[in-house]
Amino acid sequence: GQEERSMAAVLRGSRYLVGRCCKHVDIALVSTRSMASKTQVGFVGLGNMGNPMAKNLLKHGYPVIATDVFPESCKEVQELGAQIVDNPAEVADKADRIITMLPSSPNVIDVYTGPNGILKKVKKGSLLIDSSTIDPAVSKEMAAAAEKMGAVFMDAPVSGGVGAASSGKLTFMVGGAEEEFTAAKELLSCMGANVVYCGQVGTGQAAKICNNMLLAIGMIGTSETMNLGIRLGLDPKLLAKILNMSSGRCWSSDTYNPVPGVMEGVPSGNNYQGGFGTQLMAKDLGLAQNTATNTKTPVPLGSLAHQIYRMMCARGYANKDFSSVFQFLREEEGQ
Repeated sequence: GQEERSMAAVLRGSRYLVGRCCKHVDIALVSTRSMASKTQVGFVGLGNMGNPMAKNLLKHGYPVIATDVFPESCKEVQELGAQIVDNPAEVADKADRIITMLPSSPNVIDVYTGPNGILKKVKKGSLLIDSSTIDPAVSKEMAAAAEKMGAVFMDAPVSGGVGAASSGKLTFMVGGAEEEFTAAKELLSCMGANVVYCGQVGTGQAAKICNNMLLAIGMIGTSETMNLGIRLGLDPKLLAKILNMSSGRCWSSDTYNPVPGVMEGVPSGNNYQGGFGTQLMAKDLGLAQNTATNTKTPVPLGSLAHQIYRMMCARGYANKDFSSVFQFLREEEGQ
């Protein structure tokens, strides 16, 4: 409970709790914490997102202890000075602050509670931060399992994609015990521009899933609208300009337009390469669908968006950016 968590914070050398009662020693405390803070950080999952995130920790002077199921994924961070170990349990043996970045719920369950999982060797007072996008119910299960071992688990999914991961400009949505947020933020700030506290465990996931459901609905709507306007004889750039000064404006129309040639520097201008893959959007919409079912929440457009993105995955769009729904709609009508 509360006491173990406060104790956990103190054990990790994150002594900000003490600072609250003794204002005059704040500066001294902060400086000792920043020295203490360059202790090892564990990192599990060095994929498209984990790899650049771990690099940013190294860049900020943190010694990183990392592992991935695919040994070849470890090469780059190893060359930059990370220590590579065999499995998540070994990471937990060496570091008391660990970040995990994994594809889906089953991977998270395995990395934390599997035979070579983090919780097999986790130290008391450890801070475990999961940046995977998974079902909030799984985040809550992992938090309960971690608490039994005297460790603290927080969910901290990200938005911003691979580009923001490389430039250290991710947004982290964090769920967990509020008194642990300062300690989590210290690490996450090395990898992100925004670190937002959302509430108890699972609320980070909830925020991410809700955003992406709206994003998918907005992208499909923008694609349908642009396509209809083009068929009615409007110039796509002009139509985008009008939408963006009118009440139909949204992020998909003004920042990430799905029509090739309307905007520079977005995936639609590069044959829908890079960006946020259709497969990932389908996965996040699946999570939105599950959570909606579990909470008996009607999401008619969210459900339809999920099915459209699943169809796209089956038709060869899986690895194209999710804005390729524009191309998919044109194809559907035999253009």
